[in-house]
Amino acid sequence: MSLIFDIETIGEDWEDIDQATQDSLTRWIKREAGEEEEKYNVMLKDLKEGLGFSPLTGEIVAIGIYDNEKDKGVVYFQSPQEKAEEYVKGDFTFKPKTEKEMLALFWDGAKNYGELVSFNGRSFDVPFLLIRSAVHKIKPTINLMSNRYLSSQYGVRHVDLLDQLSFYGAVRRKGNLHLYCRAFSNNFGNNHQGNLSGRMAISPG
Repeated sequence: MSLIFDIETIGEDWEDIDQATQDSLTRWIKREAGEEEEKYNVMLKDLKEGLGFSPLTGEIVAIGIYDNEKDKGVVYFQSPQEKAEEYVKGDFTFKPKTEKEMLALFWDGAKNYGELVSFNGRSFDVPFLLIRSAVHKIKPTINLMSNRYLSSQYGVRHVDLLDQLSFYGAVRRKGNLHLYCRAFSNNFGNNHQGNLSGRMAISPG
């Protein structure tokens, strides 16, 4: 029995970040751009848009989990702009939660599985989950970072599909989840509308 999981994140609003932190984040940009103001502005824009990729400047706004045997899943999501109610759509139950609540629920559920499956989970999802859990003083119930290679893992098995499909990085151009799904399903390219972002996940409607 496997539990498939994925997270969506969002960065802080730049205007809400204190000056000392802004200076720390832009130090390398200023050094790289030098006196080129246009180059600095482009790099600053990229920096602001990438704040959600770090658990130090971002947070989790959605966690999706799916039980492959029960064919049932749950999506925990933040809804800061309006009061949302729990609802069911297809095989998924959607539950509004705070980041702290969804992290606690994720770890509580994960301990019941012998195998967890992710896509790029070792490099992104799991480190993000661990740091944000530490911020909220939530102790993980299982170790999802025991070893990169499946043959050397102990305890709970964590299958990172990106590692498997890229043969542990041997493939030069790894591709994202959309490209792999498109390759394995003739209909995927016609039905998929694009990647979900963290900001989309918490947007009303």
